[in-house]
Amino acid sequence: MTKKQKRHIIATIGTVLFMLLVFLILWLARMVAMLPEQEEGIEVAFGEVEEAGGYMAEQSEALPLPAPEAAAPEPVSAPSDNDLMTQEDEEALALRKAREEAEKARKQAEAQERQRQREEQARLEAERKAREAAEAERKAKEAEAVAKANQMGSLFGNTGNTSGSGDSQGSGQKGNPVGHGSVGGHNWSLEGRSLKGTLPQPSNAFNQEGKVIVQIRVNAAGNVTEATIKGGNVSDKQTQQLALDAARKAKFTEGDHDQIGTITYIFKLN
Repeated sequence: MTKKQKRHIIATIGTVLFMLLVFLILWLARMVAMLPEQEEGIEVAFGEVEEAGGYMAEQSEALPLPAPEAAAPEPVSAPSDNDLMTQEDEEALALRKAREEAEKARKQAEAQERQRQREEQARLEAERKAREAAEAERKAKEAEAVAKANQMGSLFGNTGNTSGSGDSQGSGQKGNPVGHGSVGGHNWSLEGRSLKGTLPQPSNAFNQEGKVIVQIRVNAAGNVTEATIKGGNVSDKQTQQLALDAARKAKFTEGDHDQIGTITYIFKLN
């Protein structure tokens, strides 16, 4: 038998005994109240006064009522199991509510973080698309400029004559408004610019014959910042490298921004 069951049995027995005690007190008080009063008669003296009173006089005296016993104070009982269970239920309810609040806050924080990540991804995607669009536009402009330069270079390549305001000895182009020219059998094209000095010419150390077209990027100061092989019919890598090295040394007049142009080198057999 558990302590909880023992306390329950003891409390039950104490309650029953207390109720029985109260019942007995009330029952005795009722019985005393219900005793009939003796009828008064005429006293007759027979002999001496003491004898006349006799036994009956003494018997006629009213019996004193027993004083009611004071009710026993109710015992102070210890907290019952029901009270303990109620307290435990309240604590469990408070803990469950706290856990629910914490879980709700956690879910809200996770939702906010997911929303922030989606917004960040959308922003990065928009920036990427903007960069791609700008790059595509830049490449389109470069391709257009290269196409124009190639067209100009092909025209000058067909003529084979020196053009522009420079001298026929290849001393350079000075103040050329058309942006193209031919020096020493090699052609260049850069819209709105002029060549400063002479056009650097590569050696034909590997005895190649043909044409190497180099695409150049010229900054506002007139310096070549990039040089790449654009075309031609010379496949020798070493000869192509000589053409690239020479193109990077070229100097042009100043401009407002970077521009794309070409230099076409013509190689002949030694």
